[in-house]
Amino acid sequence: MKASVYLLIPLLLFMLLVDIYTYRGVKPLIARIKYSLARQSLTMLFWGISVLIFAGFVLFIFGIKHVRQSEAYIYVGYLVAGFSLFYIPKFVFILFVLLKDILGAIAGIINWFGERKKKSVPQFNSKRKMERSEFLYQMGLVLAAIPFASILYGVTKGKFNYRVMREKIGFDHLPKSFKGLKIVQISDMHLGSFNKNFEKIAKAVELINEQEPDLILFTGDLVNNFAEETEGWAPILSKMNAKIGKYSIMGNHDYGDYSYWKSSGDKAENLQAIKDFHKDMGFKLLLNESETISVNGEEIALLGVENWGKPPFPQHGDLQKAINGSANIPFKILMSHDPSHWDAQVLDTDIALTFSGHTHGMQFGLERAGIKWSPVQYKYPRWGGLYQQGDQYLYVNRGFGYIGFPGRIGMPPEITLVELA
Repeated sequence: MKASVYLLIPLLLFMLLVDIYTYRGVKPLIARIKYSLARQSLTMLFWGISVLIFAGFVLFIFGIKHVRQSEAYIYVGYLVAGFSLFYIPKFVFILFVLLKDILGAIAGIINWFGERKKKSVPQFNSKRKMERSEFLYQMGLVLAAIPFASILYGVTKGKFNYRVMREKIGFDHLPKSFKGLKIVQISDMHLGSFNKNFEKIAKAVELINEQEPDLILFTGDLVNNFAEETEGWAPILSKMNAKIGKYSIMGNHDYGDYSYWKSSGDKAENLQAIKDFHKDMGFKLLLNESETISVNGEEIALLGVENWGKPPFPQHGDLQKAINGSANIPFKILMSHDPSHWDAQVLDTDIALTFSGHTHGMQFGLERAGIKWSPVQYKYPRWGGLYQQGDQYLYVNRGFGYIGFPGRIGMPPEITLVELA
């Protein structure tokens, strides 16, 4: 608790300084409003929102023991959303307040040295001439509205704006019976974050079924941490249909490592309940093992490993064990949650195609007009989409759900459709 308080106090002081500096720029604009009631209302709204966010952080630190564990993720999501929605735009706005202060300081220095000819920001002609500071403040408000609108969309609509990403991949050694095989991949559901929003996910399941997949592969992170997050989801998720079969693996969040447990038995019970839920969805969970898939007498191997990640993420995966179960089948497909596994171990094998997730595309980025960028790429070079090295391929799904920030900005939730050729 002490460590949390030591983190809380600097955060609240920082937020207060941001609010004070922001209000310096907003106050002159509010003062121009004709009606006093409107001025008072806007002032109260400005500080009221800040007080609510302040109180939210304090409640989280001192009152989280009164919140059920799985619900804590929802609460944190609200906090992160509130902070992002109101403070990121403030950061943009105070850049213009700072610019005004810098220009004012420069003008003061010039005057102090006796210079009479000032080089200042050009004046803009209008019916009401704006002072330089007022123009900068208004410009700051306009630009601050961009992240505000983006974040608002991301936490309301963007997180459920599912898109289907399609790829067709050719392999020389793929058996003819599997030419045209359609594989749908989903990853990183994080069911607890959906807060029982069954209707939205039911529509995503319909979109999955519209792809008419032969196989559906789920590449881990079913929950945030707790088995209770799965309650009520089986009737919806079990409606995913695949002609041949549905298979799944574990992700780093599925092991319950991000919580304190009263005993190792409680943690083991939680893990087993999560594993059992895969069966409730109609998925076969592969735990460092392989499954032989046969069509017209021809075979391919589907391998699934437990989570293998670079520290601090757990390494329960045993790739060699999974390979041993299908050593005599030339064409292999692998499910491995963390894409860093591909470079670390998979490239040293004969596995043709690997499906991963884990990164979420950081739930933020830009993928338009030939631009492909997300901050997560500085940690995971292979963070989203299709990658190739030699005759081996890796596809990294950008995630079906979300965690932490309860939204997506420029990085829609993904349903992947890969056709083999």
